[in-house]
Amino acid sequence: MNLEELEARIAIRAAASPEESYTAKLIARGISKAAQKVGEEATEAVIAAVTGDRAELVKESADLLYHLLVVLKAADIPLREIMAELDARTAQSGLAEKASRTESK
Repeated sequence: MNLEELEARIAIRAAASPEESYTAKLIARGISKAAQKVGEEATEAVIAAVTGDRAELVKESADLLYHLLVVLKAADIPLREIMAELDARTAQSGLAEKASRTESK
């Protein structure tokens, strides 16, 4: 499965009843709760990475990607916008891109 396919599956599940779909339930609880799940999964992924637990890092990374796409769905931001932003950033070096963000703050 790729991220576009996951995004499509999330869209289908988001349209279901919250009683029938975990995705719909997350979105129904509001973007703040959905975003909280992203934070929790990111923390769990970091812990797995730092402790060198490869299998757990794989699982937590999958959870993180799923929950991030749920938040994007709740915020009505299509994955293609994120991919376009990543494409734009690859036009310059990572250090130059980071410096441009620091200067604009």
